[in-house]
Amino acid sequence: MTSPKFRWALTPPQPLLVDVLVRETRVSPLLAQCLLNRGLSTPADCGRFLDPRLRQLADPFLLPNMGRAIDRLYQARERGERLVIFGDYDVDGVTSTALLTEVLRHFGWQVEHYLPHRMDEGYGLSREAAANCLEKFPVTLLLAVDCGSTAVASIAWLRGRGVEVIVLDHHQVSDPLPDAVALVNPQLGFGVPPSGGSASAPEPPEGGTPNFRELCSAGLAFKLAHALVKRARDLSLPGAAEFDLRPLLDLVALGTIADLVPLTGENRILVAVGLERLRDTQRPGLLALKKIAQVGEDLGTYEVGFQLAPRLNAAGRLENAAEALELVLATDPAVAERLARTLDTRNRDRQAVERGILEDVVGAVRARFDPLRDYAIVEGQLLWHIGVVGIVASRVLQQFYRPTFILGGDSAEWRGSGRSIAGFDLAAALRECDDLLVKHGGHAMAAGVTIHPDKVEAFRERLNAIARRTLRPEDLVPFLRLDATVALAELTVARLDELARLAPMGQGNPAVQVVVANLQQQRPAQRMGREQQHAKLFLTDGAATAEAVWWNAPKEGLPTGRFQLACTPQINDYNGRRTVQLKVLDWRAAE
Repeated sequence: MTSPKFRWALTPPQPLLVDVLVRETRVSPLLAQCLLNRGLSTPADCGRFLDPRLRQLADPFLLPNMGRAIDRLYQARERGERLVIFGDYDVDGVTSTALLTEVLRHFGWQVEHYLPHRMDEGYGLSREAAANCLEKFPVTLLLAVDCGSTAVASIAWLRGRGVEVIVLDHHQVSDPLPDAVALVNPQLGFGVPPSGGSASAPEPPEGGTPNFRELCSAGLAFKLAHALVKRARDLSLPGAAEFDLRPLLDLVALGTIADLVPLTGENRILVAVGLERLRDTQRPGLLALKKIAQVGEDLGTYEVGFQLAPRLNAAGRLENAAEALELVLATDPAVAERLARTLDTRNRDRQAVERGILEDVVGAVRARFDPLRDYAIVEGQLLWHIGVVGIVASRVLQQFYRPTFILGGDSAEWRGSGRSIAGFDLAAALRECDDLLVKHGGHAMAAGVTIHPDKVEAFRERLNAIARRTLRPEDLVPFLRLDATVALAELTVARLDELARLAPMGQGNPAVQVVVANLQQQRPAQRMGREQQHAKLFLTDGAATAEAVWWNAPKEGLPTGRFQLACTPQINDYNGRRTVQLKVLDWRAAE
């Protein structure tokens, strides 16, 4: 099966609102339209978006139960009570754990940290992981970071053993809530801070009521650190007045980008400033990671998401994330370089495992795939590594554009990860498959399951039946969101430099994608790449010219005649010469 064509979704122009933004904010009509497309319609909102500043962040004590968490932490400090940070094995969990370890130790807490083992202990604050943590660190206070919001049984078990739990997490909460001494989770909602907040009432942030729900745990860890420092200043603790939180933002940027949360609101501010810190970081661990990943000074969301984060994630995917945490916290450059090399090796191992499973899955699907009948994909096999099945599910979805579950394991129960497409709620579908599953959880677009191998075929049939009932044939063709139709002559280096003000781009703030009309090839396309899998196009609309690159272009089906091009305009910086280059997304004949 070749990759499906896209459904073009061109955002309707809004000339009246564009004119207002052009006049009030002094931006081009194209940038104004792009701002409107991202939900920014007032000059004030656009100004804050284009110039993100730390002063725009809301008071951390506005988060639910933040005051209670700070009270309990300072009580532990006064008592000389040791605490353990129980983190998670992904980049968000690792960076959150590292950030809080640094800050708490700096101000005198006795802090240990523990990361669960993906294969042996499973996800989150499980009973087994909690017991192992307590055996290693017999404490009376546990700070669960990036997990714990649904760990009702585990937290009750800990309380029964005299251990109080603070939860700092951004995932959905259970009903009933876990019996934590403080559950700091933005999913609980926003309101007046509980007792124990800062000495003075929190001031409302610029732009009105904050929306903390999009923060990941790295962002929440920064908010907790901010609250700790505010309380330290209220108490006139030594070093509190001059303590600078900004150097922590390199870790926040790493965790936020890696966790694929929307880069809007407070996340946009944290990542924009955090990327600057990451470019100039002095942490031996991150310097070694950047070196092994061959990341230069031009570091953005792409480099973090596709070069740095996979190496940090590799250890936790295959075994234990302890090496990633050691690297982030490393103070000795020699130790950092050794750990970075180890993680790089683990990442190559992860890639090899992933490639092998992907080839198996694609081969199995293609052997029996019927696009008219198969609305969902479920594949599983003994010994497929559960640490990479989520990545493989994403890759399979990209090829076939179907809700996809990939399962693996080495025991009587298999575990798997699912990824979905717009219009199909995985969590709701799994509730209809409850009798076939040992357990399941997740949300609309991503979910996890545990299943007995003999139930896989029934699960595949059930999920397909639900998908056929829910989805229309046109839903099985992916959307291509397009910001505007532009003339080729408008895509200048100066215009693209202006559009770069939208950065950092990512989830919730995608790269600019446009339609360029009335094009034709000025001369034959040039094939590139070791296997001639890419193509360079030389385009003109009669008034201007441009080069375009089509990565992984089809062997047949390059543009012919007059056509419209859907593309991402980019700057190609080669040997100090900056030119406009179009990244091809799709094409269709001129109307």
